[in-house]
Amino acid sequence: MPRIALYAGSFDPVTNGHLDVVRNAVRLADRLVIAIGVHPGKAPLFSTEDRLAMLQEVCGPLAREAGCELSSVTFSGLVIEAAREAGATVLIRGLRDGTDFNYEMQMAGMNAAMAPAIQTVFLPASPAVRPITATLVRQIAAMGGDVSSFVPAAVAARLKQKFAK
Repeated sequence: MPRIALYAGSFDPVTNGHLDVVRNAVRLADRLVIAIGVHPGKAPLFSTEDRLAMLQEVCGPLAREAGCELSSVTFSGLVIEAAREAGATVLIRGLRDGTDFNYEMQMAGMNAAMAPAIQTVFLPASPAVRPITATLVRQIAAMGGDVSSFVPAAVAARLKQKFAK
């Protein structure tokens, strides 16, 4: 039986922190499903299609190198429902710090109550990527700052294009 894991987020944009999680997750699963949360009340910087393309471009090589199948989906409901639909038995969650840990522990408890067969696995961020958030990356890029050390080169180019004056 293949080990299927689901890693959910907004990925707006994909950061080196996301890649750090994916790099570790593909070693734990036979198939990794990256799920982009789509919420009608939020206006993302990048379209869903752009985010799906970025994920495939930057995460695909990591998955291939690890011998892990990679797919990307979107969801608008509960993460646990997206995991069920994908056939996942593992939810991957990245942790940067204690604040993330407290929040994620609550989420893991609630998800376990709703779907006991789906296990949450926490992957700690590597020290170099702990301060990176997509929100800060968007803010720095919007103000003309250099985000090249926070995102893959392909994403940095898309951000530069997005904010070109």
